[in-house]
Amino acid sequence: MSDSIIQKVQHTYTRKDLPEFNPGDTIKVHIKIIEGSKTRIQIFQGIVIAKRGCGTDRTFTVRKIASGSIGVERVFPINATVIENIDVIRRGRVRRAKLYYLRSKIGKAARVRELRTSQRKSEKI
Repeated sequence: MSDSIIQKVQHTYTRKDLPEFNPGDTIKVHIKIIEGSKTRIQIFQGIVIAKRGCGTDRTFTVRKIASGSIGVERVFPINATVIENIDVIRRGRVRRAKLYYLRSKIGKAARVRELRTSQRKSEKI
């Protein structure tokens, strides 16, 4: 009985306006930043290295390389209200669910192969 109530509440708070993406995809996350009375949109672009959780607790980790070849990772809750939009730039072809090995790679070694349209199984052409 309580499970159905929890599922109903989670269903109402789950966002349905975001696109489907997987680890290995390069995405742009548009984040709403509030500074005093002003709000602005900041873009965080990088590779999705992990997704975890279920329901309202789902999160994803995005890694980008900042200036000076320093890696910056950020964990976003999927249902957060600060996420304005997510754009999928390119789909990656990976064989793992967690891409933590990219942390030790630098430069061209940290690249992920692009998924061609003929290889997409879940998307309709």
